[in-house]
Amino acid sequence: MPEIDDATAAAAFRRLVAHLQHRTDAQNVDLMGLAGFCRNCLGDWLSEASHGTLTSAEGREHVYGMPYAQWKAQHQQPASAEQLQRMEESLKRNPA
Repeated sequence: MPEIDDATAAAAFRRLVAHLQHRTDAQNVDLMGLAGFCRNCLGDWLSEASHGTLTSAEGREHVYGMPYAQWKAQHQQPASAEQLQRMEESLKRNPA
């Protein structure tokens, strides 16, 4: 991947987060099934990139725009067997 300056990468990340905060209809299980990552992953990656400044819960709260438990109660729908199967197959393609 060609080098992208930090300001550009940060702006793109913020736009992605804002988009996911707006599109609460895009369920995490569907994101996982299509792309092998979801909002939780982004929050965890944010935490990892902070080198200990943010906990995983804090990283997720930045991504969700609220505590994860609150988002889950307000927006998460039960996953179907088909969604879960698609997610499992997709995760197998992720790097170890």
